[in-house]
Amino acid sequence: MLAETICSAVSAAGLGIAAITAYRKRYLAATRIAAYALVPVGLVMTGVIDWVSGIVFDPSVWIGFGLLGLAWLLFMATRAVERRGGSTRRERKAARAASRSGAVAPAASSPTLTSGAGASAAQPQDRSGKKPQRGSGGDDFSDIEAILKKHGI
Repeated sequence: MLAETICSAVSAAGLGIAAITAYRKRYLAATRIAAYALVPVGLVMTGVIDWVSGIVFDPSVWIGFGLLGLAWLLFMATRAVERRGGSTRRERKAARAASRSGAVAPAASSPTLTSGAGASAAQPQDRSGKKPQRGSGGDDFSDIEAILKKHGI
């Protein structure tokens, strides 16, 4: 009953403001204000206000909203933990196996550090002690070697 009285008062005040606006010859604005003023009375007459007031003043509804909020917080917390590094057991096992296996690229050649005149004739050696052939990978860096030689490096 209180909600219906409040809605009726709001509608009456809105219609009064619309009348004053129309008196000032602002008919478009007055029509818009009158439309907004009629909404609360329309809600009362359709029963929406009774339904909303039943929800607002019912404690079990608020407990339900609280439980929904708690469920949402739990979902967000689990997503945050997953993003920060909550890896699965399989991922951790694979990471441990990879760390035990040693080098990432075992067939990679070690760099040669030579200085002086013999630097141009030196070729890098892989771990087996064999020199790579010229056609296989030595030509890939020939332009870089030429630039470095030009600058005396």
